[in-house]
Amino acid sequence: MALPQRELGKSGIKVSAEGMGLMSLSGTYGPADDAASIEIIHDALDRGITFLDSSDAYGKGHNETLLGKALAGRRSGVVLATKFGNLGGAGGKFADGRPEFVISSCEASLKRLGVDVIDIYYQHRVDPLVPIEDTVGAMKKLVEQGKVRALGLSEAAPETIRRAHKVHPIAAVQSEYSLLYRQAAEEALKTTRELDISFVAYAPIARGLLSAEIADPATLTDGDTRKRQPRYSGDNLAHNKTLVQQVEAMAKQKGCTVAQLAIAWVLAQGPDLVPIPGTKQKQRLAENIGALDVRLSPADVANLSSALPPGAAKGTRYPEGQMASLHI
Repeated sequence: MALPQRELGKSGIKVSAEGMGLMSLSGTYGPADDAASIEIIHDALDRGITFLDSSDAYGKGHNETLLGKALAGRRSGVVLATKFGNLGGAGGKFADGRPEFVISSCEASLKRLGVDVIDIYYQHRVDPLVPIEDTVGAMKKLVEQGKVRALGLSEAAPETIRRAHKVHPIAAVQSEYSLLYRQAAEEALKTTRELDISFVAYAPIARGLLSAEIADPATLTDGDTRKRQPRYSGDNLAHNKTLVQQVEAMAKQKGCTVAQLAIAWVLAQGPDLVPIPGTKQKQRLAENIGALDVRLSPADVANLSSALPPGAAKGTRYPEGQMASLHI
């Protein structure tokens, strides 16, 4: 099954217009079963998804190892993206962009993935203590060595993107981007569009908030990171649920789910955007891919944007400490 394609920046790399984020397969939203996870990756490939997004931070390398097993014998035609440098606050540090760390991280990722080359290699979080020119300079060497095909940044500020792009062309910038959480991303988009860089939108349904079945925090396992996110707490969650109810009528009118409407809204922002929703469930995977069939007119897009205007959601994306590591 072939899906529509979009090109990543000026890299010449084409991907399915919707990709798949794999973070949920490594414990972020509670336990996951490896065999079932490999099955859903295979199902995604069978349904035409060609863009798979991982990181060495997901499960402390587990996600890459899992993806490597899933791609055994199925590497051809897959655009494999992974990331480095997100320490998650370990030892009080959220990022590491030292050139030597870039090189060693890539070698470790290649080994876990069981591949010779990574298609898109992102700096997962920008290190404020290391000039972006030094970090991207090391990433450029990986391209020259044939270990990486194209470069990306995640959660980077506009000026950081601009400086990085001068060292080596950046193919994609990745950030959370959805109807509910889009202010920082839209600032970055002004720069990526000026520089012909693609924008990869993770969490396009806002960690499940933009769905008809928003999880009750009381039912989430202790390992589910949403229990620690302000947007899922108390009055914030109640407010956000009310916002989502405002677009349920349009979803019914379009004959789609709220999640599909949310993904379709991201797709409709322009051909330079590629959403990468993630899931552990095959039925949700099929639902996500179904968003490609939802047609939104300019008026539909405008109505959705005004129904859930920037800043309408309550509660930040991450706890305070993690928020400080974003958009640097």
